[in-house]
Amino acid sequence: MPQKLSRRVTAAICLAAAFLFTALISPRPVYSQEYGATAFQNSGSEEAQEPFLNGLLMLHSFEYGDAREAFQNAQRIDPDFAMAYWGEAMTHNHPVWFTQDRAAAVAALEKLGATADERLSRAATDREADYLGAAHVLFGEGDKHARDDAFAEEMARISANYPDDLDAAAFHALSILGTSHEGRDFATYMRAAAVAEEVFTKNPRHPGAAHYLIHSYDDPVHAPLGLRAARAYSDIAPAAAHAQHMPSHIFVALGMWDDVVRTNESSWAASEQRVADKSLTENDRGFHALLWLTYGYLQQGRYADADTLIQIMHESHQKASTGRTAYHLSAMRAAYVVETEDWDSRAATIEVEPSKLSTESGAAEYFTRGLISIGREELDEAMDALTALRALDGFNEEDNSAARARAMAYQLDGLLKAARSGINDEALASLRRAAEIEEALPIDYGPPSPTKPSYELLADALLRDGNAEEAAVAYRRALDLAPRRAKSLEGLRRALELLGRSDKAAEISEELTLVRQHADTTSQSRR
Repeated sequence: MPQKLSRRVTAAICLAAAFLFTALISPRPVYSQEYGATAFQNSGSEEAQEPFLNGLLMLHSFEYGDAREAFQNAQRIDPDFAMAYWGEAMTHNHPVWFTQDRAAAVAALEKLGATADERLSRAATDREADYLGAAHVLFGEGDKHARDDAFAEEMARISANYPDDLDAAAFHALSILGTSHEGRDFATYMRAAAVAEEVFTKNPRHPGAAHYLIHSYDDPVHAPLGLRAARAYSDIAPAAAHAQHMPSHIFVALGMWDDVVRTNESSWAASEQRVADKSLTENDRGFHALLWLTYGYLQQGRYADADTLIQIMHESHQKASTGRTAYHLSAMRAAYVVETEDWDSRAATIEVEPSKLSTESGAAEYFTRGLISIGREELDEAMDALTALRALDGFNEEDNSAARARAMAYQLDGLLKAARSGINDEALASLRRAAEIEEALPIDYGPPSPTKPSYELLADALLRDGNAEEAAVAYRRALDLAPRRAKSLEGLRRALELLGRSDKAAEISEELTLVRQHADTTSQSRR
């Protein structure tokens, strides 16, 4: 069967299944495409249904730009369609990333009416008025954190008042995630998961349900609970590059490197297709997936493939030179240097201007420069990097980003002391302090920050100092935070061998062989 015909048949089957599913649970309209399926009763014209519902599905997958275009198309078809303006406004709120373009959201709402009362008067139903009212809370005046909290309460009320509205429940789950302002909070994330689980049970093809479950379970402790959603999400929304990437959050948290690579290769390909189809700019490419793919390749020992991605990213940065390209290039080259310890590689010769980076990312850039200098035995240059790291704007702020920057400063300080005087008490004290800082932070997800996990770095130093017992403990703690991470597995194996625990060392060796089964000859020669 030709590929195009096959896709049409598949789409028709999915659409028929979605109609059958909806007929069993409610009389609401349904829409299904390559972005998932939902049923969302609304007052828009028949002609406006396709772009509106398509926009809604893309909104659940954080395809914000394309969702915005779809909602705007629905507005052009039906200028009185209040929910189309609501949808456009919601594309400017990014709860999981704790960012919001309030001015753009308000501008979208003002196309419906100049005041909140005027907009509410144009809502065709009480339910649509409730959605608009919640948006007024979210994009109102005052402190953003307070508005996020109030919006979560509004979405809880709407979901309770309209129990058949699965999108209201899904947005309620997302709004709960958006209240975790102080960092990852297990209690908050489990509350969100409880809401999303019900949606996923009632509609296994709902993109928001699968997506928000992955975010809720996105840490090594809870990741096993997210495997069901992770394995489903990319098939639910195959046209969404973000949906192709998101399962890798669970896979990284579990050290499932083959799956990390597969999903991010798919996401990168989808994003490249989107850029080509829509004639987008260099800065619109899917660099997030490219970073995670680089990290996955490095864990597998595919150094040549990782180097190729860094070349792609370097060329993109030279063309665009934005904060976004700078961040991804700096992070990718830092990961390569840390994992390979190749001080003369392409990645080691690239430097990114720290002024284009955040405090945390700038710290990673300076840490990488210092690490390379120590590897080359250029200790004065390493000291210069440490001094610049400590002088970064925001270094002494009381937030998680600054705390990670300070952890990297202690890491580099410990490495410098060890390079100058050997692994002594002062060097170990700095490395222990870095581990303490990292331990106190909320569990993060994805490629690690600091790029070199502090417990792994401490364990490396302890092992070099002949303290295999304590090194093994530190490596195990590093693996708790980053399961199946190759460098930690390598170190733990060496520590266990020195301790005479050959059986345990053999188990770790088998695990490492599985992780590195696709390794290239360059990485194998360095093991």
